[in-house]
Amino acid sequence: MREIDTLDFGEGFARMTDDTEMFFGTAHVVGAEAVKAFFVTIDEPLHIEHTVLECWDAPDGVLFLRGEAVMAKKTDPDTIVRAPFMHLYRLDDDGRIRTLHVTAGPLRTDAVM
Repeated sequence: MREIDTLDFGEGFARMTDDTEMFFGTAHVVGAEAVKAFFVTIDEPLHIEHTVLECWDAPDGVLFLRGEAVMAKKTDPDTIVRAPFMHLYRLDDDGRIRTLHVTAGPLRTDAVM
């Protein structure tokens, strides 16, 4: 999550491949570089900090991550929005990310978009 907050991609995103699929709301993004670009597009205008509250490792390469994001527009840092989020990862046998499903909200979109 730190890599999404700082947009300094490293070890966490190294587990993605050219075939990794991310579903974020209605967006469907394919490939590690496209996923990085997606996060830059939505997070660059924000001060954002994700906090992981729980993580569950399920059988067959499934990982659940639940947390909260605290964010504000860089142009309006005093208007802070908190949004719960859930990430569902499906991993291959080597631990690479095959798919990532992201849900976030409810969210005051008028305050951050």
